[in-house]
Amino acid sequence: MTTVALLRQRSELGVAVFLAALGGLVLVDALTLPTDFAQRGPVGPAAVPTVVGGGLVVIAIALAVDVLRGGRGEAESGEDVDLTTPPDWRTVGLLAAAFLANVALIDAVGFPISGAVQFWGAAYALGSRKYLRDALVAVGMSVGTYFVFHGLLGVTLPGGPLTGLM
Repeated sequence: MTTVALLRQRSELGVAVFLAALGGLVLVDALTLPTDFAQRGPVGPAAVPTVVGGGLVVIAIALAVDVLRGGRGEAESGEDVDLTTPPDWRTVGLLAAAFLANVALIDAVGFPISGAVQFWGAAYALGSRKYLRDALVAVGMSVGTYFVFHGLLGVTLPGGPLTGLM
């Protein structure tokens, strides 16, 4: 059996290596976090990343052991996907354009307006053709998201020209 054929049969090992590397990176970052700035009690800022990194390493080891013992994932059996249908690149492109419009506009017009453009663009890309309703929902979602993040959570988002009104 050639090396390529062997690797093709054990391709899940690549996922295990990726998970192990990601877990190791998270663990190294967690263990090098300075704890003096945010320590408020016995659990410091490194606790959650350490658990996540350790979990990733454990999952990687379990996956590698399973693959080496002959375990294989089922190809698309649990998915409701027709593999003979080609991808809808128009929808993907429109979704990417809506996201990039948000990125380009957020500093100039603020999050409420750029977020509304993104939400409306995503609804259009996914097939909705009720333009007025979609615009109203997009504005409501964007303004609501702005208030939750900016007002309640204290995350600074650019308000743009609407800063004084909200």
